[in-house]
Amino acid sequence: MIETTESRLPRLITSLPGPKAKRIVDLDAEFLSPSYTRSYPLVVKTGRGAVVEDVDGNMFLDFAAGIAVVATGHCHPQVVAAIQKQAAELIHMSGTDFYYSNLVEFAQKLASIAPGKAPKRVYFGNSGTEATEAAMKLARYHTKRDKFIAFYGCFHGRTMGSLSLTASKSVQRKGFGSLLGGVFHAHYPDTYRGLGSADCLGYIEDEIFKHIVDPQDVAAIFVEPVQGEGGYVHAPVEFLQGLEKMCRKNGILLVADEVQSGMGRTGKWWASDYAGIEPDIMLVAKGIASGMPLSAMIARADIMNWKPGAHASTFGGNPVCIAAGMATFDLLEKKYIENSRRVGEYILRQTSDWPGRHKIVGEIRGRGLMIGVEIVRDQKTKERAHALRERIVELAFSKGLLVLGAGENTVRLAPPLMIDEEQADFGVRTLETCITEVERTV
Repeated sequence: MIETTESRLPRLITSLPGPKAKRIVDLDAEFLSPSYTRSYPLVVKTGRGAVVEDVDGNMFLDFAAGIAVVATGHCHPQVVAAIQKQAAELIHMSGTDFYYSNLVEFAQKLASIAPGKAPKRVYFGNSGTEATEAAMKLARYHTKRDKFIAFYGCFHGRTMGSLSLTASKSVQRKGFGSLLGGVFHAHYPDTYRGLGSADCLGYIEDEIFKHIVDPQDVAAIFVEPVQGEGGYVHAPVEFLQGLEKMCRKNGILLVADEVQSGMGRTGKWWASDYAGIEPDIMLVAKGIASGMPLSAMIARADIMNWKPGAHASTFGGNPVCIAAGMATFDLLEKKYIENSRRVGEYILRQTSDWPGRHKIVGEIRGRGLMIGVEIVRDQKTKERAHALRERIVELAFSKGLLVLGAGENTVRLAPPLMIDEEQADFGVRTLETCITEVERTV
């Protein structure tokens, strides 16, 4: 698909799903794991920028970006060129056993933009959950403590260690038996529902530390500055600053999970930057390499003091993925982080009056292009409305707009960071049309 003026916005030419898509969906049900979650029958063939084309020739505007992954848009020419060039030179050389220059150069770049002035070191993996697992191991190794604190609504991954932290949906834990011990969960602030920063910080101090686990046994507190699967809930500045102060007081490592909120999605390199905090460890993935499998754990150099062999990954920091990451970094730095901030503010202005005009819109929240539209059944009681949210997501697909849910009842807007105001207008206009149609049924 070549991106032209005509293909910058959706164009639907068949019913959905089309005949080719339906055949693939049927085969998928026969041969693939049923554990995957699919919100609607989209079968993608190609993508360019913020537009994807399915196997039947229908074009959609992508406000999901592969779950906030394709930060620079689908198949950005600069990223594609970097991948092709690297693939012709060296596809694999394990950074676990050997050296190569791009691995060092990209680590330098990431260390240079990590919050705080302390020297940093970088560990590369393949996915967000691997970054979480690495951080859990490093925190235990460095502190000689074995307990962790995370938050209700958080999502840190699905492998057994990270799943022990995750507290987003019970289905993610159901059927897997006992998970990692020594993990405790606290409340995450939600100002829309009246749960403030002081309440959440106080719960850790007055309940967890006094009755459940001594702070001197806690290795790390894991927090998402913006909860991703929890509903795109943004932590207040005072909460993150209070959490940092608590960690410093008790010798606990503060781990900021920026897997979904990092790499410019909120209009700054990191969502943590809005609070001015300096996490001891930062987790990065998703938007780091425009779709190639790559993650990074960035930690203070004095913390990443484990010995050779303590942790490693055969494919982490793969040369082709690193090349994509380098190209992505360059594009974000030069123009797309600023575009994320500017277009995100534009969308927030366009949607700011929705709670007053739509009885099922409870709140619009976000920074940059990480925006949540909370759907409620009753604004006065703030009653959740999962089914309404699902109908809105499905209806948006039928109109050529790809969005995903987050949390129990939030529609997430996470388009590629390169979208323009015309595409933003289409997304906002279409989503409001869907909300209006669903609202009439309530």
